[in-house]
Amino acid sequence: MGDPQTLRAAYLGDNKIKRSSSAHDNIFGPFIFYNTFMDRVLLEDFANHLSFERQLARNTVVSYTADVEHFLEYCDANEIAPQRVSADFLDQYNYQLRRVEGLSAASAFRKMEAVKNFYKFLLIESRIEEDPTRFLKSPKLAQKIPTQLTREEMERLLSFPAEKFDEVRTLTIVELLYAAGLRVSELLGLRLENINTQEGWVLAFGKGGKQRFVPIHPQCAKRLEEYLALRAEHFKDKEVDSEVFLNNRGKKLSRVSVWKDLAALGRKANIRQPLHPHLFRHTFASHLLQGGADLRSLQEMLGHANLTTTQIYTHLDVTDLKNKHKKYHPRG
Repeated sequence: MGDPQTLRAAYLGDNKIKRSSSAHDNIFGPFIFYNTFMDRVLLEDFANHLSFERQLARNTVVSYTADVEHFLEYCDANEIAPQRVSADFLDQYNYQLRRVEGLSAASAFRKMEAVKNFYKFLLIESRIEEDPTRFLKSPKLAQKIPTQLTREEMERLLSFPAEKFDEVRTLTIVELLYAAGLRVSELLGLRLENINTQEGWVLAFGKGGKQRFVPIHPQCAKRLEEYLALRAEHFKDKEVDSEVFLNNRGKKLSRVSVWKDLAALGRKANIRQPLHPHLFRHTFASHLLQGGADLRSLQEMLGHANLTTTQIYTHLDVTDLKNKHKKYHPRG
């Protein structure tokens, strides 16, 4: 194909160059083939912008990159350079997503948000003079209210008997998810030095590598200490990973294992809905609000960058108030 500098110069000159038949692999994974080298360069530069300049989480970078990948394919199929698209073309693409490909409103919304971010990037880099997405209206999505467990269900789970190492580990995970509202990635990324049971906090590393201290209550601290003692005994004289939660081989526990263990616990404890890690995060937030916590404190504990993300839990709180009103009001 020639040296990279020649190819990049050709791209900047807007000359179309056929790609080689080999996939391009880098930290963002293999990219789909395009008719132009320009597309590949744009996509890689966009991915680097998201990862290194905006410092977004890897999963977000991969998702946005894949969505823009799809858009660039559509541009190629219609023989138009992405720098030259109009608002009408974007409306046409949105129609393609919803009516032709049959995507849900949420999926189409996500792809269009990725495209908007792509054009903001091109504008910042002075690769376009005007943003064609500036007048593009995003559809209003129906807001899904997160489900939660009741206090009685949480008590039933946390008091469930556990003897074996994996059973104690699962109950400790439940206790910590409920006590700190961690994401599953934050939970599994916890290392021994990220936990202080004496002072009652954990250091969580959230999206984009952002870290936050989250308090834990004495009962959670006690259960963690019991688990860590059992962990030390279980792996005595063995070299193991430094993460808190390990599988039986001493390696960092996987997401799949957590999901399976929680689902099994839920069935044994006769919980009405399937258990999954994020359910405990929702329950943590909802129970705190119902107990009188303010939104700003909750936002900090959850690690939300935007308060509007946290506000969804106020709908759950209102539902709880309505139920109480109906139960206790004379005319309810």
